[in-house]
Amino acid sequence: MMSLLWRAWCSKGLKLVLKRTLLVLVFWSAVFTASAAASPLKKATLMPLWSPQAQFAGYYVALEKGIYARHGIDLKILPAGPGYSPEQMLKNGGADFAVLWLTTALRQQAAGTRLVNLAQMVQRSSLLLISRKSSGIKSVADLNGRKVGLWAGDLSLPPRIIFARQGIAVREVPQSYTVNLFLRGGIEVTSAMWYNEYHTILSSGVDGDELSVIRINEQGIQFPEDGIYTLERNFKKDPALAKAFVAASLEGWHYAFDHPDEALEIVIRQMRAAQLPANRAHQKWMLERMRDLIIPPTAKGEQGLLNQQEYEAVGQAMRAYGLIKVYPDYRRFTGRSDAGSN
Repeated sequence: MMSLLWRAWCSKGLKLVLKRTLLVLVFWSAVFTASAAASPLKKATLMPLWSPQAQFAGYYVALEKGIYARHGIDLKILPAGPGYSPEQMLKNGGADFAVLWLTTALRQQAAGTRLVNLAQMVQRSSLLLISRKSSGIKSVADLNGRKVGLWAGDLSLPPRIIFARQGIAVREVPQSYTVNLFLRGGIEVTSAMWYNEYHTILSSGVDGDELSVIRINEQGIQFPEDGIYTLERNFKKDPALAKAFVAASLEGWHYAFDHPDEALEIVIRQMRAAQLPANRAHQKWMLERMRDLIIPPTAKGEQGLLNQQEYEAVGQAMRAYGLIKVYPDYRRFTGRSDAGSN
């Protein structure tokens, strides 16, 4: 009899404990919900350097997987590509963050737009100058007098600086956003990105053994490419937002590299929404090369940190070439102090 009473009491006591525990959980859930509601997400905008493609997979993945939201950001990724200028959108306040090459950022800085490099995602140049081996071109010196396709704007600055440093005079030919002119024999040398146009050339049926490839990053100066930038005044106004944006972006890139199939699906959806042709094999190549560039096997130091020595080398080369007169102090340019510019 006593055993039955004991079991009944225990059962009743257990139910009471569970009921009280549930009430406590409901209470704290309400508290956390109210707290979240009291701290709304900060709205922010990002303009990539180009149209949707795997070059920017980390940002699209971070948006779709809710990573920016978990870091307190209600992010909108703005349309980009032909006709859009990330540096102008940043300057005019149309974008809070933008992806720019270092050369572009330094030119804007020299023109009076005070920028901060929040993270340097691509630490070296992936720009290639490609010719057919049958042309006899093996080095930069062999380009003298040759017809070389160059993109407009800042994308042509690294090769032009290399030509000037080595005393080379090429016959510049404006290059569109395709490599068709090269494939049809209209130029001897084409500009190409390792993660993009190089694969397009291979996919067109040209064997890699038929090509001579000059890598800009092997010509004595590294030209860091994709970096995350914001206006200095915005950085000073809300450094926590900038820090959260970088952290979420890095997390998005790591997720993309760890889940490549899912990342490709997200990128392809973005491309189709922008009414762009989406070749999965090409985007897969691009994502794999972006991994090589963002997380290289020999990576040392803090990921996303602009290397000071390489920064100084680019600044000095641009000044010697007459593109800029001065460039900012490294610590101010990377938001690591309030030091003034040169």
